[in-house]
Amino acid sequence: MDALLIVIIVAAIASLACWLLSLITRDTSWVDRAWSIVPVVYVWIFVAGAFAAGDGSVRVVLMGVLATAWGARLTFNFARKGGYSGMEDYRWAILRRRMRPWQFQVFNALFIIGYQMTLLVLITLPASIAAQNPSALTGWDAVFVIAFVGFLVGETVADQQQWRFHQRKKDAGGALAPGFATGGLFRYSRHPNFFFEQAQWWAFYAVGATAAMAGGAGILGGALNPTIVGPALLTVLFIGSTIFTESITASKYPAYAEYRRTTSMLVPWPPRARAAVTQA
Repeated sequence: MDALLIVIIVAAIASLACWLLSLITRDTSWVDRAWSIVPVVYVWIFVAGAFAAGDGSVRVVLMGVLATAWGARLTFNFARKGGYSGMEDYRWAILRRRMRPWQFQVFNALFIIGYQMTLLVLITLPASIAAQNPSALTGWDAVFVIAFVGFLVGETVADQQQWRFHQRKKDAGGALAPGFATGGLFRYSRHPNFFFEQAQWWAFYAVGATAAMAGGAGILGGALNPTIVGPALLTVLFIGSTIFTESITASKYPAYAEYRRTTSMLVPWPPRARAAVTQA
């Protein structure tokens, strides 16, 4: 059976399971719990399919390793925050209160389940491109793999800095000025972990595009191929999610307005001016 077809079947089963569980438990965070797991499964299906067809390559295995490293790190960070203990994402609870029950269920089916689970397939499709174009590694592979690892390290550091801030906040009784992390990487980006998360999948796409170029494809179909829709839609999702998250944060912490004025939203960049808020 074609690897892509297997991925689609697995994704459909996972989506149905997340939807049914969200109805049974009244908890819409099941996709969040699957987020760091199912893409890894999909990539390895593409890897297995390549070797089954006699088209295995070092590149496609390397993509499997990169996806696994991404998934392991994200799963660990999600687990230590209580993500697998039945805690629902606070944003879904806010949206549920703002919508009528039937409206939220439509949103749940079409966006939380439908859009996001489809997206988790789309971001892994560069591995399919690599599987279809087996060839020796090139210098561009090295560049993009190093970039992926660098972004992975960046996200790890950002998440650790945020975790430490919230632990200090918890130890302080739930109040620690200014109420949100502003030190370390958060001095240069309001959401450095979000930036690095997206950047990893753009680097992953670039490895697949390199395989297509090595296989003889031109700019269109090679460097720019249909699988670019995955990281592009991921970026759209993160921008929308970030805007919504920031609206909640700004309503809770008056100092956030100044932080938002002086600090880049996603791309790490020197502050426009010294922030008026300081982190304890």
